[in-house]
Amino acid sequence: MIIGTEQNILAVIAVADEVRDSSKEVIQKLHDMGIKKTIMLTGDNKATGQAIGREVGVTEIQAELMPEDKLNVIKRLRAEYGKVAMIGDGVNDAPALAASTVGIAMGGAGTDTALETADVALMGDDLSKLPFTVKLSRKSLNIIKANITFAIGIKVIALLLVIPGWLTLWIAIMSDMGATLLVALNSLRLMRVKE
Repeated sequence: MIIGTEQNILAVIAVADEVRDSSKEVIQKLHDMGIKKTIMLTGDNKATGQAIGREVGVTEIQAELMPEDKLNVIKRLRAEYGKVAMIGDGVNDAPALAASTVGIAMGGAGTDTALETADVALMGDDLSKLPFTVKLSRKSLNIIKANITFAIGIKVIALLLVIPGWLTLWIAIMSDMGATLLVALNSLRLMRVKE
């Protein structure tokens, strides 16, 4: 911003968003978890975007983007990679959040539009929770797959026991209740997931 009169410039004021202290560490943790491509989409000018992007360690920086540009980038990335997560906090991010596979809004500083559009809200504006969220999500998916496989396997075994006539009502009830208890106990393993 420039302050002055018609004849003289009296002051030049530069304003920039502050980089969160945890941003560089979070990006590094995401890379360590196997997320190879991290892209910063910003409406800031290229010089500011490049400086911030280099500081936090993202793999690619795209600057001077309007909301529709961010949306188009997300659509292109989905076409190329299939699954794309987007983190945002403003009205400008809402269309891209909606188009991503998983939209993540910053809960504390996020606008209502971003929070309503997103699939996940990181409350308290704590970006450091993102690697834990990814880790917990991956573990949850693995447990869900294991539970489904186990439950279907028990049902198939019960059906196979029908053929020779070995399946009694009590065996059917015990296998069903046993499967339910084992699936529930297996799911409790999620409580051991730590940051």
